[in-house]
This record gives sequence, structure tokens and C-alpha cells, in this order.
Amino acid sequence: MLVLLAGIFVVHIATVIMLFVSTIANVWMVGSSNYATISKGLWLLCNRTCTELPVSSQDEASLKAVQAFMILSIIFSVVALVLFIVQLFTLEKGKRFYMTGAVMLVCWMCILIAVSIYTARFTSTVAFATNPHHGYCFILAWICFCFSFIIGVLYLVLRKK
Repeated sequence: MLVLLAGIFVVHIATVIMLFVSTIANVWMVGSSNYATISKGLWLLCNRTCTELPVSSQDEASLKAVQAFMILSIIFSVVALVLFIVQLFTLEKGKRFYMTGAVMLVCWMCILIAVSIYTARFTSTVAFATNPHHGYCFILAWICFCFSFIIGVLYLVLRKK
């Protein structure tokens, strides 16, 4: 049981770190141009230097929603981690980690909403680039989606012994 708790804790910390990286770094979409590689994230468009991400007025609300839900997912994941540590020391034997699991599943839902909106609205093109493809931040966000669901379900099923 101790090994399972330690494993879940390590995967949870890895998920928090990957959420931070995928939200902060600007490599959600990557393309090439005549001069250099162009990457586009949630915040900036980077060629040789990074500039503010040019967004049309019709896509601005979608981008703000993606940014907000990714930040919310980080917040909920950190809250779930702190709540797990608190419940680990205060929960009676035989009880389940319901609150931690519920908060982690809210994090999972925030990631799902953010990445789904980004997939629907922003993955078709990169400005001034040919051959656009997904960057590592986009892939990390989907990995965090999977990990947060697995961790959330495990927290709901797990009993303190």
C-alpha cells in the first residue's frame, strides 16, 4: 500500500510539473519558414524573437478560455496535491480520499476543456509557416489529461490503511 501511495504521489507531482511546462512554454504548434522554426503557444509567437500572439477578434475569446482553463487545471492539481498530503495525515483508517479525487477530476475536466478548444480552433495553421505540426506542450497537455484522470480515479478508490 505504501508503494502505491508513493507511486501516485510521484505521478501527481510529475503531472503538476508537466502542466506548468505545457502552460508556460510556447511550443503548442510548430512550423517551419524560410528563416527559422516558428512556434506558437498560448501566450507568444516565437521565431527568432518572441512577440505577442496575433489573434483575430473571433478567436480571442477561445484563446482566453484555453489560457484560463490551463491555469485553473494547474491550481486544481496543486490543491489536490496539498489536500492529499493533508488527508494522508488527518484521515481515519479505512476512509477514502474522496475530496482529493474530486478535485483531481475537476483538474481533469479543465484540461479536457482547454485542450479541446485549442484543438478545435488553433491547430490548423501557424502564421507565416509551412508544414505545421503539434509541439511538445500540446502533447504534454494530453498526457496530463490522461494522468489526471487515472490519478483522480485512483484517489476515489484508494483507502487509507
